[in-house]
Amino acid sequence: MKGTVLVVDDEKGQREILKAILEAEGYDVGTASGGKDALDAIQKANFDLVITDLKMPGMDGNELMKHILRERPSASVVVITAHGTIDSAVDAIRLGVFDYLTKPLDREKLLMVASKAVEKARLLNENIHLREQLEKQFRPEGIIGNDNKMREIFRMIKKVSGSSATVLIYGESGTGKELVARALHYAGPRASMPFMAINCAAIPETLLETELFGYEKGAFTGAYARNIGLFEAADGGTIFLDEIGDMNLMLQAKLLRVIQDRELRRVGGSSSIKVNVRLIAATNRNLDGEIKKGRFREDLFYRLNVVAFKIPPLRDRRSDIPQLVAYFIKKYNTSFEKNLKGVSDEAMNMLLNYNWPGNVRQLEAVIERAALLNEGDIIGVESIPMEIMTRPIMLGKIDFELPDEGISFEEFEKEMLVKAMIKSNGILGKAAQLLGMSYRTLQYRLNKFGIIKESFSAPKGATIRPKG
Repeated sequence: MKGTVLVVDDEKGQREILKAILEAEGYDVGTASGGKDALDAIQKANFDLVITDLKMPGMDGNELMKHILRERPSASVVVITAHGTIDSAVDAIRLGVFDYLTKPLDREKLLMVASKAVEKARLLNENIHLREQLEKQFRPEGIIGNDNKMREIFRMIKKVSGSSATVLIYGESGTGKELVARALHYAGPRASMPFMAINCAAIPETLLETELFGYEKGAFTGAYARNIGLFEAADGGTIFLDEIGDMNLMLQAKLLRVIQDRELRRVGGSSSIKVNVRLIAATNRNLDGEIKKGRFREDLFYRLNVVAFKIPPLRDRRSDIPQLVAYFIKKYNTSFEKNLKGVSDEAMNMLLNYNWPGNVRQLEAVIERAALLNEGDIIGVESIPMEIMTRPIMLGKIDFELPDEGISFEEFEKEMLVKAMIKSNGILGKAAQLLGMSYRTLQYRLNKFGIIKESFSAPKGATIRPKG
């Protein structure tokens, strides 16, 4: 089906002709004999396009058009007019009508206009849907977490989102700093305007300035045309500068000027350009320390640090892990067309006990991998990566020097299992306790390496050596 069309005309013959032409081209067509009937039809169904005659008894096409533009802004409207009332059709276009057709109707012109009008309506509907999804995803409630630290962040987002105050977000890589920035944008009055994000650490210093401020034609070799930067593109909206601690001092000075004066100059330009942008910055660095080392401007810091958010690392809010896991399972059930119902208790214990140096981003990657590889409807320990299963949270307590030539991680893990089995005299429960893992996880690891528990059983006082 090409699209849905409502034909409105008080002349039955004209309605039927239009209906027949459009249906032959694959459109789903409804009809109405006047303005009031059309409004009733619009309330019951969504039409991509309404084609209406201007001159009708009762509610005419002009009045119907205004109702549609107000109540169904995503629908395209095309008006039909006689040659003597073309001025009325032109006025209608100024008010928002897509196009007009003159009597007698030309079949090819009708089909061309209908095709373009339906395409515009569908694109507009997609944009509206996308914006609604973005606002839903990035509203404060869309960020996962019930930990007290996260609740405080939600409270701050709701309090600060309505202003244009500059915000500085602190947090380790992978904690969700951009999610907070987007939540601030979509929860505030700038939600319908652009949100532009850039990672300052990911762009070479020589290119970052032109990315932010744009450049004029001829500003440098290869500048064949004028190019606007992110600040201009985000005018009226929000710009998010991630890892701002990696920005060089020269560019920091130019950024300070933009914040203070709300204007910029493109590279190679001579005139200033006014911009109305809310600035949100983020860093995983200690900016106080960077200031003392002369690597970050103190005056810029005070301009950025009007409102500060500190995003806790995942290891400091472990109570949120089950909720995050459930969210990612739901997400990847959709992506991979799976029907996973959750994770086993043993797998969840591993996730809860891990240190998560990569934070929420790493947890999502682990669940994505598990969702892709898992064969049952419950994610078990066999789908959890080895580095999670060996609990690096405990390695800081072990006096171990990593050799320059490196080690085989699997051999190291096997050796740890053997040592635990020797120390426990082959008693699985005790060995599992020594290694900080569940009984079933230990069984799985022993089976993986072909370690037989009976090899470690011996009478009291005897020397125990693993067989083989």
